[in-house]
Amino acid sequence: MTEAGRDRIRELLDAVLDDDHRTLDDMASGAHASPFHFSRQFSRHLGEAPVALRRRVLLERAAWMLQRGESVTDTAFGSGYESVEGFARAFTRAFGHPPSRLGARSDRGHWLPAPNGIHFHSPTVLYVDSGGATESSEESTGDIVSLMVRHDLEDVSALLEAAKGIGAEELHAVRMRGHSPLAWNGAEETLAQVYTHLVLDKVPWLASIAGDDDPDLTVTGDIAGLIERHADTAPRWLALTRDIDRRGAWSDRIVDAICDPPESFVLSQIWAHVLTFSAHRRQIARWMLAQTGMITDAGDPDPIMWHRRRSGGF
Repeated sequence: MTEAGRDRIRELLDAVLDDDHRTLDDMASGAHASPFHFSRQFSRHLGEAPVALRRRVLLERAAWMLQRGESVTDTAFGSGYESVEGFARAFTRAFGHPPSRLGARSDRGHWLPAPNGIHFHSPTVLYVDSGGATESSEESTGDIVSLMVRHDLEDVSALLEAAKGIGAEELHAVRMRGHSPLAWNGAEETLAQVYTHLVLDKVPWLASIAGDDDPDLTVTGDIAGLIERHADTAPRWLALTRDIDRRGAWSDRIVDAICDPPESFVLSQIWAHVLTFSAHRRQIARWMLAQTGMITDAGDPDPIMWHRRRSGGF
């Protein structure tokens, strides 16, 4: 229970983000609590484990520093890492690219996906975006774009998990001959093809918006490889969604040089396109999963039921 006149959430955050509190024991001591009680209370209030929040916010701060010209070495040690290599690995896992590629690219933003909307904003400020709640890990019910994107990403994850036990023969069996929802994008006749499009079709858009070279669209060809690729792509896509929304940039336009010839797209068009065809593929994937005859559980695809589960049944 929060005592009258105390901002307990602020106190918990202070304990986590204090420069001297690098371990859970340090954090708990700063909050005058046992590690077990502190961790449980923090997670209940903020929807994120204390060590995970500290690591994420420090990585956001690191990206902010790199965008302002700090060296990778200084940023690594300033972020509490004992080696540049360890920092580079953590940064790459979080942002999808090594810190050396960030440089002064402030247009990429420095926020990572957060269940509570709490982000590093400046050396003296934490930012709580309007889509994040401080008492719950749910998406804001008023932010329909973020809600739909998060639901899409989590539903793809559920579908991939459901396919783990399916063999190569079932994955590559033709179940919808001639099915090609986008003529220029190839056939989607098999479960493997549908899954590949679900995972990879966001990658070229990420590359185009970031101004990167032609993206790597190869996977190992099995579900494990697709799961790994989705784990890399999903947080980048969600972070980009929130960055565009925060900047009110949905009407911005990119010229996609990956297309031949280059083609112009409005950002809102891109997200509408991705969500439309991903929703179609997710339903097709469920139908194909059922056709395998195996017992699989990919969960309820209804975003209403998904949101109710995330928000405690409301």
